[in-house]
This record gives sequence, C-alpha cells and structure tokens, in this order.
Amino acid sequence: VQLQASGGGLVQPGNSLRLSCTASGLTLNYHAVGWFRQAPGKEREGVATITNGDDKTYYDDSVKGRFTIFRDKVRSKVFLQMNDLKPEDTAVYYCAATSSHLATMEHEYDYWGRGTLVTVSS
Repeated sequence: VQLQASGGGLVQPGNSLRLSCTASGLTLNYHAVGWFRQAPGKEREGVATITNGDDKTYYDDSVKGRFTIFRDKVRSKVFLQMNDLKPEDTAVYYCAATSSHLATMEHEYDYWGRGTLVTVSS
C-alpha cells in the first residue's frame, strides 16, 4: 500500500492551494482519510479528517473556515482545499488512511504517504 500527497508549492499569503491524496493498493473510498502537517521545528498535527462511509468532516480550529476536505469518489482521491493561506500554514502536509470509521490521532492511522511541502510566503 502506498499513499501519495501532492499539490504543494510556494504561494503568497491569502492565496489557495489544493492538495491531493492518492493511493495504490487500497481504495480511499472505503477508508477514513486524514490530513496532517508538520511545520519546521514542530510536532506533526492533525488538520482535517473525513470519515469512512458517511463522509463527515472534522477540522482543527486553526483551519476551520479556510480548509475543506472532500472526496472524489470517481477517482478515489481525497483533496484538501486550502484557502486564505497564512504563513503559519507553512509545513509538510501528509495524508493518512485507515479502514476505521473515524480517526483523528496519528496512531489510529494505518497507512501514511510521503508529504508535500506547502510554503506560504510573500
């Protein structure tokens, strides 16, 4: 099983990016998927989660109203739409998956992808 996060890059504050999470060896449609991030010198933290089955979404307070996690079930991908980006959003972003209904903690996820770097700077 391999997960891959992509779509990162350098953007100015206030702009948007959309990250994608794809998987080989499993179908993301049947997994809860979480996005995490790790800023330089900081621990990894959860950003957003979408549940398995009913697609409920959960967000960290720091991104509520700016980030949206959603699925493309046709292509079995999960996206993280990030709007109004701030310098403090700079981090390596990771996606993770579990067959459980819901997972919000790192240890609850079974599969992790390589991250994608998001840099928000003017």
